[in-house]
Amino acid sequence: MQALKQNERDMGKSGCRIRGLYAVTPNERDTARLTAMVQAAIAGGASLVQYRNKAADSSQRRQQAVALLKVCHAHGVPLVINDDLDLAVEIDADGVHLGQDDGSIETARERLAADRIVGASCYNRLPAALAAQRAGATYVAFGSFFPSRVKPAAVSAALQLLQEAKVALAVPVVAIGGITAANAPQLVAAGANSVAVISALFAARDVEAAARQIAQLFSLE
Repeated sequence: MQALKQNERDMGKSGCRIRGLYAVTPNERDTARLTAMVQAAIAGGASLVQYRNKAADSSQRRQQAVALLKVCHAHGVPLVINDDLDLAVEIDADGVHLGQDDGSIETARERLAADRIVGASCYNRLPAALAAQRAGATYVAFGSFFPSRVKPAAVSAALQLLQEAKVALAVPVVAIGGITAANAPQLVAAGANSVAVISALFAARDVEAAARQIAQLFSLE
């Protein structure tokens, strides 16, 4: 029964299972290198990929997103677009991830197909997560749980928040912020359905090995 409840929690409104390693791409200009790194992450066990590139212009973002969509779909892994609903709709991506200033969940739900993923950043606020769930979010993300090189000024979230969210929410919970293979077990134990990782994954010498080290934490539960 407990395993069944866990499986239900892992499934968002899209029907996509949100669980395990969530690979979030770095600001990489070389599209060929980016796709190779994402392929390696998927080979290591990444179950979901988010395209995030804050340094690229709109043309390059579209080029990279299309390339990554092909790679992800070739391996049966969904691709979510960070903070750009227009791009997600244009290339028919598997979903979008929205921050607090990136448009409403309701609008994303109206513009995307019913089976698409809509993720919401909720930082360290459980009330925001409850509101996102009501609005139709597939999953909610909390963080930063640890100091982050990508977002050094991010608000801090406590492990207790994951425990509270596990009780209060019916949608999957993603943990973000400074996550490594060394500290990820704490988040999994506290109730995270998935961990979103950038630096510890894509800055590693062996991306596939780094992915496998984190992904296997979820198979050991």
